[in-house]
Amino acid sequence: MALAAIRSGVSGSVAFENVETAMRPGVQALGFQVLRWLGRAEALRRHLAKRTPPPAADALLCTALALAWDVGRAPYEPFTLVDQAVEAAKRNPATRAQASFINACLRRFLRERDELVEVTEREPVAQWNHPRWWIERLRRDHPRDWQRVLTADNLQAPLTLRVNVRKISVADYLVALTADSQTAKAVGTSGVQLGRARPVLQLPGFAEGEVSVQDAAAQLAAPLLLEGFDLASGARLRVLDACAAPGGKTAHLLELDRGRGLDVTALEIDAARTGRIQETLTRLGLQANIVVADAARPENWWDGTPFDAILLDAPCTASGIVRRHPDVRWLRRESDIEQLAAQQAQLLAALWPLVRAGGRLVYCTCSVFREEGSHQIDAFLAHNTDARLRPSPGHLLPQSAGIAHAVPDNALGEHDGFFYALLEKRTG
Repeated sequence: MALAAIRSGVSGSVAFENVETAMRPGVQALGFQVLRWLGRAEALRRHLAKRTPPPAADALLCTALALAWDVGRAPYEPFTLVDQAVEAAKRNPATRAQASFINACLRRFLRERDELVEVTEREPVAQWNHPRWWIERLRRDHPRDWQRVLTADNLQAPLTLRVNVRKISVADYLVALTADSQTAKAVGTSGVQLGRARPVLQLPGFAEGEVSVQDAAAQLAAPLLLEGFDLASGARLRVLDACAAPGGKTAHLLELDRGRGLDVTALEIDAARTGRIQETLTRLGLQANIVVADAARPENWWDGTPFDAILLDAPCTASGIVRRHPDVRWLRRESDIEQLAAQQAQLLAALWPLVRAGGRLVYCTCSVFREEGSHQIDAFLAHNTDARLRPSPGHLLPQSAGIAHAVPDNALGEHDGFFYALLEKRTG
């Protein structure tokens, strides 16, 4: 069971990969719904059972409760969900002995639904469906917006594409989508947001490299790094994408290189993931120098020639992309933030000396936590007097059209949570 695997520490992407290919999209959709309402389900289970059942039975029970607790969101009739959960318990050797217990809990839930939901509404983890530490930290980091961010996390993210402007314009791609009976709108400078998600291989031009899947906020990285450079001059510009897999930002840099003057190195510590970079570039008809190495140890891979620009999309908690990866909130521990912040600081310290005078570095994370964003950059600037902060987006909190007081009609449309800082090295 996917939920049991995730609770044991397996990422959602791995857990769902084990599902039969034909069934995977449907199972993943249901699994994401379960993960978005797991806090509520666990609170309901605590009121239904005096003791926590064995892991497999608890995962099945919480799965049924997450899908059934809100009639308006339930994918099937509640009685059908209960019947199917009990049948699944009977078929699985790991849960067969608890089938009657699961049946009793779920039947009681159907009888007492309103009272149980009202009781759990007073529990923060049940109300917001995030770990308590996450809620408290977000409330401290963003006192005016924390509720909106938590609400956005529980909504389905739209499918956003980045148009490969080397091959087609945004306007022409919108025409192609309209001809394919697909509603969409332009977002950002190179993005298109679809009104309804569909398999990427069914999108016009995807196989030909005309578009890639990339969130609107993530599409800010490449333009921010290259802003101010004359890409039309044909002069060679040395650029490093320091944590490059799966290659989306590397590709975007190259797509923006109209003068074909970029010399891009895509660096990735995980050898297996470098294959994803090459696949991405091959589909788009692009080339980069792909290197397998640890960005924090440049003595093992750097040739000594400074870079004009470095993109550091640093490892982080991924707390800004939980709409797309709802397992993240349940996999992360509060102690991860401190460990990741230390790794981010190490990467910044290692890569900054590789930037030439007058050059720039973009630091970004897909995190909403300040320790991985503004606090990280404040500490860096305090210890590096040769660095100055250029105008930067800073913390971008998730935007969703389903939330009051959000700004879904801004230039980026709906987007994930990100942090951006553009650093320039002083010349004197």
